[in-house]
Amino acid sequence: MNINFTLFAQAVVFALFIWFTAKFIWPPILRAMDDRRKKIADGLAAAEQGSKSLDQAQLRIAQLDAEARARAQAMVAETERHGQQIVEEARAQAKVEADRLIANARAEAEQAMQRAKETLRDQVAALAVAGAEQILRKEVNAQVHADLLAQLKGKL
Repeated sequence: MNINFTLFAQAVVFALFIWFTAKFIWPPILRAMDDRRKKIADGLAAAEQGSKSLDQAQLRIAQLDAEARARAQAMVAETERHGQQIVEEARAQAKVEADRLIANARAEAEQAMQRAKETLRDQVAALAVAGAEQILRKEVNAQVHADLLAQLKGKL
């Protein structure tokens, strides 16, 4: 075996191996690496977009939370105001009712006082007539008797 031929054959085989590798093996490997690089870049871009979306969502949540708190405080204030209004209306109604009851009580007391005066007048008149009858011990005309009672009632 000739060493030159062996070296030449090895060089030709090596050149064929490089050509075969460059032609059939290397392009799919480069394509796979490019696809992988693209997927990684897309994944990083999606992660960045997701991070931005998360930040925006957190800002929106903070805004919604602030709006909800403001609405809740407004509702509480409105409820308190409405409660105060109801209390004031109830007080006004109670005052009106109390005034009406006091007026009714005064009217009833006035009527009772009038009835008591009337009864007292009748009793005083009866006592006066009885006393006069006992003092005079004489029969008085019925018409005169009624006139005397009317005069006595008028004076009392």
